[in-house]
Order: sequence, then C-alpha cells, then structure tokens
Amino acid sequence: MIRPSLFAVALGLQTTAAAAQTTTPTPAPVPAPSAPAPAPTKPGVTLATYEARREKAFMAADTNSDGKVSLAEWTAYQAQRKAKGDPAKSFARMDANKDGFVDKSELDAFLAKRFAKLDKNGDGVLSADERAGHKTAPNEEQ
Repeated sequence: MIRPSLFAVALGLQTTAAAAQTTTPTPAPVPAPSAPAPAPTKPGVTLATYEARREKAFMAADTNSDGKVSLAEWTAYQAQRKAKGDPAKSFARMDANKDGFVDKSELDAFLAKRFAKLDKNGDGVLSADERAGHKTAPNEEQ
C-alpha cells in the first residue's frame, strides 16, 4: 500500500511534469527592423521643383483656363509683368509643335532643357552658384 503523503507527492510531481510539457516559453521579442536613414539631400532646386514652380507661374498666363497658353495670352501676361524682351520670341522657343499654343508637355520639355543647361555639373540639383547666372537667381522660388 502507498502512503497518502507519498501518493500526494508523486501526483504533484506528475502534474508539474505535465504542465511543463504543455507550456511553451514566450520567445524574446524580436526588435523591429530599423528603417534606413533617409539619404542626405543636397541643398538646391531639383528638376521636379523647378518645373512645378515654373509651370505654376507660366500657367498664370492661361486666362481662359483651357490648359494651354496662346501667344495672345503670353503677350498680355508678359506686358502685365513688364517683362523685357520680345514675348513672341520666347513663346516661339516654347511652342515646339508650332500650333500657336504652349501646353504642359511642351512647357515641361522646354523647362527640362533649360534646367539641364543651368545644371553645370549635371548632378540633378541647381545649387546657389548654378542659379547665380539665372535672371531670377535671388528668388528662391525658382
């Protein structure tokens, strides 16, 4: 015969062993992967910024809001701004397909070409010294 106290100890050990088998240890938390540090940005104006700012200014000439600028609209806009030079000549340089209108695609192509000319070192950013030769260089809004 088994003594009751021995029986209780044996039963307790068996219960403890069973509990140890069914309990899974909680794994240590895995640290979240850190996001890569953002690449340092060069001070200056990128092509996208240059185009966006210039497009906004150019499209102010679109008085009838048709998404393109006619020679008449451009001439009136340039007169309002008291711009120097012949507006017909500047318009002709932008009007690539010579249809009498400058639309967004023509303006973007013109601005990309102009940006490339200003970007002397070809790094895709107009630095302060590269903007110095531009007629609106003091204006950071270019």
